[in-house]
Amino acid sequence: MAENTNKTDLAKILSVSGQHGLFLYLAQARNGAVVEALDTKVRKSFDAKSRITTLADISIYTSEGEMKLQDVFLKLKEVLGDKEAPAKDAAALKKLFDKAVPNYDAERFYASHMKKIADWYNELLKYASFDFVEEEEPKAEEEA
Repeated sequence: MAENTNKTDLAKILSVSGQHGLFLYLAQARNGAVVEALDTKVRKSFDAKSRITTLADISIYTSEGEMKLQDVFLKLKEVLGDKEAPAKDAAALKKLFDKAVPNYDAERFYASHMKKIADWYNELLKYASFDFVEEEEPKAEEEA
């Protein structure tokens, strides 16, 4: 009945500056958010001063503009299949991104970004899925 249970909603998967790993948004707290670490399932809260970003809000630079992180993950999955991304080896990472997203903007998308995305990819591979919840198209307002 609830067939969306195995879908990953990147709007609820969070990266928190200064914290290792990804977090699942659970609830609004008085002064921030209650989250659960994807890997350990440990719950904690972050206050409003924490720099919290949803993965749905992240894009990478390409020669055609920006590519949403969800699309980057799917391109990586096409190349990697069920294998993990080589998160430690800079040369292997560059080779992977050259295959998966050949039009990435090397002037603005660095090896450090590739490493972070590879880490996130590996965490989603282990603890979530690449079957993403589709964003609903915003309805155009009729009012002026």
